[in-house]
Formats: sequence, C-alpha cells, structure tokens
Amino acid sequence: MNKWMELADRVLDGEEITNQEALSILDCPDDDVLLLMHATFQIRKRYYGKKVKLNMIMNAKSGLCPENCGYCSQSSISTAPINSYRMVDKDTIIEGAKRAHDLNIGTYCIVASGRGPSNKDVDHVVDAVKEIKTTYGLKVCACLGLLKPEQAKRLKEAGVDRYNHNINTSASNHANITTSHTYDDRITTVETVKEYGMSPCSGVIVGMKETKQDVVDMANSLKALDADSIPVNFLHAIAGTPLEGVKELNPLYCLKVLALFRFINPTKEIRISGGREVNLRSLQALGLYAANSIFVGDYLTTAGQAETEDHKMLLDLGFEVESVEEMKASLS
Repeated sequence: MNKWMELADRVLDGEEITNQEALSILDCPDDDVLLLMHATFQIRKRYYGKKVKLNMIMNAKSGLCPENCGYCSQSSISTAPINSYRMVDKDTIIEGAKRAHDLNIGTYCIVASGRGPSNKDVDHVVDAVKEIKTTYGLKVCACLGLLKPEQAKRLKEAGVDRYNHNINTSASNHANITTSHTYDDRITTVETVKEYGMSPCSGVIVGMKETKQDVVDMANSLKALDADSIPVNFLHAIAGTPLEGVKELNPLYCLKVLALFRFINPTKEIRISGGREVNLRSLQALGLYAANSIFVGDYLTTAGQAETEDHKMLLDLGFEVESVEEMKASLS
C-alpha cells in the first residue's frame, strides 16, 4: 500500500492529518500524483460516491466596487475593461434561474459586487428568490459581500439556502491582497450566515503569491469555520489588476491543492471554481477525483467552459450529475 492510501485510510477512520503531512501532499512528487489522486478519491467516494453537484453563477451586479482586492477586475483599483452595471432587474435574475433549471443545475448562485449589499439590494434579491423557489425549486446561494445580521435574517426567510463569502487567502497573507477590509470581517460574515441558519459557503483563491503553509492554513481555517461548501479558485490573473502577470500555478500542483482540501475537509463539498480551465487545462477531469462539485458556464468577468463540454467530461469520467430531487432531499 502506498503512503497516500495509508494517509487516506487514517482520514476515513476519523483522524486529522498533521501539518507536516499536509505540506507533504503539496510537495508530492509529480510522478506520484496519480497515486495521490487515487487515494484522494477513496475519501471523496466514501462521502459522495460518483455524484457531481453543478452550480451556475448569475452576475447580478458587476464592477463599481469600492474595495481594493488585488485579484479582482471589479475593484476600485482595477483598470481591466469589464462591463459594469447596477443590479439587474428581477426578470433577468429569474431568467437565469430558468436556464439553470433547464440544465439540471442544482445550485443557482446570485452574485453582486461591492463591499456589502444595501437594504434595497437585499429587498431586490428577496423578491427574486421567493419567485425562484416557488417556480423552479432551485437551491439558491447568495454572494453579496459583507452581511449584517438583519440582512442575513431576511435572506434566510426568503428561502436563500446558502451564502457564499470566501476567506480568499490565509490570515497572514490577507493584507497583501486587500487592505479595505480585514480577514476578521470575512470571518464575521461567515459566522453571521451560520447564526441565521443558512449553509456557509467559503473558499479560497490559490496562486496569489502565498506560501504552501498559507495554503494549508486556508484549508484548516475552513475546517475550523465548518464551511459546508468550499470553492477552490485558481488565480486567473487579469490584465489591469495588481496581480496581472502572476503565474505561479501548473496543472499538477492544482491537483495537489484539491487533494489537500479533501484530506483536511473530507466530508465537505469541494468545488473546482474559477480558473480551472486555464490552470488545470487538460487535467480538469482528474480534479474531480478530489472535488465533487463544479461551476458550469461563465464566471463573473471571465469565460468558463461550454456547458456541453462540462457534461461530456462528467460522462467520460463515468460520474453522475446530482439531480435536483437528490439536492432537495439533502436539504430536508
């Protein structure tokens, strides 16, 4: 038995891996990556079988953000040429939900740029979500920025199932990425989401000049937060942002990162998110031996893979899309 299988067996027995073992996953020799992914799949299979959860984003409000996040084309310091617009109308949000429903997407994600939503923004999302839940029964995730308790209460009452607010990087690296809000601000929003009964979704962006220890710390922080869903983004460096030209990742390292997150968070939904097409490239399919969830279609200001190609990839792997009925059952 290879050492990765031994480590996976310990995780399946309920043990937590040590910091040294976590770093060894990121340092796995490239020649051993298939052995690592085989072991990682044993953990994934225990909790999720061969099911894959599909998610789709509605970019409901783009640009015009006062924050200075170094990775983001929508930030106040970005010169990237993007489409900027205020909150789209209710019909547009609902049309996106119909498209998600028709594609058998389990989770529909309503995303808005900005530091946090105004009460008017929350009113708008609440109205749309009520109709979406009645008409299509989709699982709805909202991602609106830093959230106040009374706003969290209203979103929950409207039927929002999940709220996304990423930690993005480690506590020690946070100030290198943004100074317009703190790491603790982000943690507070995730805790508020939990307090008001929404499922917490929080993830990371890998490739922002962090150390391997930072990556391990991110995975452990999300374990401590008890995030139900963990989107793992890989930096897609956009021209006009402070991280323009940064290219620290390669496909094999990205696989090691996904394996690490599965070993540290064995029971959680791990989603391959932004940047998978440009960083995992031809190895995207192998990433699903660790992750059990992907975004389908485009991201916020960058293009994704065509929906048909994602479905072909899952078919070729012999994986199954989690049905909307199965998703509903998991929520009951």
